[in-house]
Amino acid sequence: MNEAYTRLRARFARIAVIEEAQAMLGWDAATMMPPGGGAARGEQLAVLAGLAHELLIAGEVAEWLSGADPGDDPWERANLALMAERYRRAAALPGDLVEAQARANAACEKIWRWARAAADFAQVLPAFTEVVRLARETAAALGAALGLDPYDALMEGFQRGVRAADVVPIFATYEAFLAEALPLALARQVAPQIPPGPFPEAAQEALCRRLAARAGLDFSHARLDRSLHPFSGGTPTDIRITTRYDEADFAQSLMGVMHETGHALYEAGLPTAYARQPVGMAAGMVVHESQSLIIEMQACRSDAFLAWLGPILHESFGGAAALYAPENLARLWRRVGRGFIRVDADEVTYPAHVILRFRLERALISGDLAPADLPGAWREGMAALLGITPRHDAEGCLQDIHWYDGAFGYFPSYTLGAMAAAQLMAAARRGVPGLDAALAAGDFTPLRTWLRAEIHARGSLLGFNDLLRAATGKPLDPEDFMAHLRRRYLGGR
Repeated sequence: MNEAYTRLRARFARIAVIEEAQAMLGWDAATMMPPGGGAARGEQLAVLAGLAHELLIAGEVAEWLSGADPGDDPWERANLALMAERYRRAAALPGDLVEAQARANAACEKIWRWARAAADFAQVLPAFTEVVRLARETAAALGAALGLDPYDALMEGFQRGVRAADVVPIFATYEAFLAEALPLALARQVAPQIPPGPFPEAAQEALCRRLAARAGLDFSHARLDRSLHPFSGGTPTDIRITTRYDEADFAQSLMGVMHETGHALYEAGLPTAYARQPVGMAAGMVVHESQSLIIEMQACRSDAFLAWLGPILHESFGGAAALYAPENLARLWRRVGRGFIRVDADEVTYPAHVILRFRLERALISGDLAPADLPGAWREGMAALLGITPRHDAEGCLQDIHWYDGAFGYFPSYTLGAMAAAQLMAAARRGVPGLDAALAAGDFTPLRTWLRAEIHARGSLLGFNDLLRAATGKPLDPEDFMAHLRRRYLGGR
């Protein structure tokens, strides 16, 4: 590699360190920061965002890109291509817009917390209107620079190569499947016995830590804390995951932690030789969601794992052993129903929540939907997709943090990730003899080892569909997900 490329590597590593600091400040804001720190934190994040942007679009970066020679190593060649791609995105955005967005997003997110608690969209509407205005401005600038539809330009920032035109037919296919499958799943399910609780928070936290460690999370490089909205953040060597506890329902915290552990294992498994380089980072949010969902939904809710988990739950919480029998846990944790809250939805109806958000955020970015009209559009969409209407805004458009934090174009990642997870699990079962026997012993090692080789260690070397093709033999195929649902909920094969 020549000097220009060496300098690029150093510059992108420096930018990555700034972004790591942003991630830690964001974690602190969600978990530890007192309410009065919001304004100062917003300014800190805005300045860091502006600094990272300045370092990225500086004139010398363009000069280095034009003269860089990474040599013949395919990883370094891919790294240079990703650097150039990121430079093009950043150069399309004025620094004042980047800082203004960071400030507006931080301010809106804090107001959203109070608005959600009060179930009152009007409280957050002025701040949200500004967030949407800036998101539209950003989308237009990126679209013009990249030759993309504005919404596609936002999606590109979360998952390279995925476009709305790809998502629309996939979601239409699933919507048709749901219309047929949901009534059948509802008709054949058997009511579970509900463990009565209460389930002390301390016991839940101890169990969450135990299972996360069992899955492979190294707590010498990780923390588990509490937040209003569970998330995984930090850095590959300093991972921060959060959850929330309900003493009437331990499954919320447990499955939330296992979901975030899937994200964390992905970050921890990224190629260390390319740390803080674009090619060494995660391959995108669809891939990230596939890693969380293969742990939570595919592994932890499997018959095999539930057989091992039942006695552990009984040991932790006491009560009648029958309540924790695998067949009862399956009835309890695979219960299908029409509900308002995305994060509580079963895997059959969950995609409907994502389809609704995909449609609404496209309309917000295009200008076809005014921010003030979001609550009504949400109620109409939920009624059309699931036949239910939210009673108030906390059950509707206030339930998720994403839009109020400026994340538009992210939601499709959840369902595309679920589909990819089913496809990856099918391939893992073909490629790893005894995978389910290992899960029945509470052993994630075979699955984690396969994922480390096929997904984690490849970083961003490959695009989304190429990564799936390398791991499973084909690009994204929604049929694998629907086949999984038929087996689990409809008794199919």
